[in-house]
Amino acid sequence: MIEFIQNLPSTFWVVASTVFVLGMGIMAMIMRQKSSKKPASAKKIMIPPLAMSTGALMFLFPFFRVTFEHLVITVLIGMLCSTILIKTSKFEIVEQDIYLKPSKAFAVVLVVLLVLRTVAKIYLGGTFHLGELGGIFFILAYSMLLPWRLAMLAKFNKLKNNYRNLRKLWRNLS
Repeated sequence: MIEFIQNLPSTFWVVASTVFVLGMGIMAMIMRQKSSKKPASAKKIMIPPLAMSTGALMFLFPFFRVTFEHLVITVLIGMLCSTILIKTSKFEIVEQDIYLKPSKAFAVVLVVLLVLRTVAKIYLGGTFHLGELGGIFFILAYSMLLPWRLAMLAKFNKLKNNYRNLRKLWRNLS
């Protein structure tokens, strides 16, 4: 069985990984839509980067490792993408709960990254091996997700504290 898997052509792996990533992207958009219908919490905001951090275990294997230069460039691009998400992520208070307002920017950034990933695999496949490209795109996604979620957590906590203070003030005035 292992021999059969090792003998599959590289085009199979490119297509299979692209289909897998597209499925994951669609799943992320669906989950994001569902989560916007429920109140936000610090836990819900920070679970994605914590869960995704386990993916860094891929770097235990040399197949996925990237050079320091590629690491720096990838992190910078990820952080640049995160600024778009940070600026467009807004919370609102509905009744007494805090909700994340759905933003179209999330879907746009995700689709752009998926297209970029697919194009990079096709055109850079000769320059980078598939594992290295996988590592690069993991770093890109994580370096976009972590700053965005930390900024969301800060915005959430600020809004929550302001809302609590307003309620206290209101009670004192009543």
